[in-house]
Amino acid sequence: MEREIQTLFEVPKPLGFTVRTTTEYWSLIEAKHPRLRGRVQDVVDTLRAPEQVCQSRQDTAVYLFYRMERMRFVCTVVKRLHSEGFLITAYPCDTIKEGNMIWPR
Repeated sequence: MEREIQTLFEVPKPLGFTVRTTTEYWSLIEAKHPRLRGRVQDVVDTLRAPEQVCQSRQDTAVYLFYRMERMRFVCTVVKRLHSEGFLITAYPCDTIKEGNMIWPR
């Protein structure tokens, strides 16, 4: 019997791709980063209106979106494959990691 995959969110990006994740995958992120439990909207807001976006130096298909929420940054890490993006992870952090800043320009 096939399991139905339920999309939790799908956010279009001005960088030319859409980011999405599933309910099941979000549960894994919440388990790994308990401070994000119940904060899916903070992650969506970070994707919709980031304060800064950096491109990973190790993998140019990986982007880190940052937005200040509740006195800390929310970092949302996304991998882009063609016009599709998927959530790798998200976590609260105190500083923005080094990378190639692409937003704002």
